[in-house]
Amino acid sequence: MNIDFAGKTVVVTGAAHGFGRAIALAFAAHGANVYACDVNAEGLAETARLGGGKGLSLDVGDHDAVQATIAQIEADGHVVDILINNAGGVRGQVGRPIEEISAADWQTIFDANVSGAFFMTQAVAPGMKKQRFGRVINISSGAGLGISLTGIQAYASAKAGQIGLTRQLAHELGAWNITVNNIAPGFVRSNPTTERQWDAMGAEGQEKLLNNIALKRLGSPDDIANAVMFFASDQAGWISGQVLSVDGGK
Repeated sequence: MNIDFAGKTVVVTGAAHGFGRAIALAFAAHGANVYACDVNAEGLAETARLGGGKGLSLDVGDHDAVQATIAQIEADGHVVDILINNAGGVRGQVGRPIEEISAADWQTIFDANVSGAFFMTQAVAPGMKKQRFGRVINISSGAGLGISLTGIQAYASAKAGQIGLTRQLAHELGAWNITVNNIAPGFVRSNPTTERQWDAMGAEGQEKLLNNIALKRLGSPDDIANAVMFFASDQAGWISGQVLSVDGGK
């Protein structure tokens, strides 16, 4: 497969580390004009330094900020061709009993994982419709298809909600040749949060996790980026509304 994104403008959210950084670097390596977005200024600067495109500070859960950021990109003379909604995560939370979860704890995870994907897609959709082309790829989690290893109720619920949003938007936007797909990664040691989760498992928990994977090993951020490259490519032009588990086999 000859995957090339020369002349395409790509926006990647959550690009300060982990999956987002790997995705931004992969698109840039394949010729794309990349805008890497995140709230983590230090990590975003490192992504840019490594060649992952232009860094833009953005909280995807802030509707007005999202609109302003996409307007800035369009004012630079670019229409967003490809959007990667990768921002999300657990926002520093850990698993706790349901009765201990505050409304704010619940909402902040939904803001990052579901509202952010909706706001970003809403902002780029007019430009994609006008040019009758677009690729939207949402990064969910195996937690959205089953249960969360972290035990965080909001995270499992938000990722499942993002998968539902993917399917709905695929049908709404398909008439304009815009595909909307979803990648559900398995556990990957990709950022400080997943490193803490891995350490907390201990040797016994780590062995159990690996034994439940068909390939008996963890993947890498590049494995997720490779799946994104496919969904964004011309070769995936008749694929929409799908969820691809990239998890080593379950």
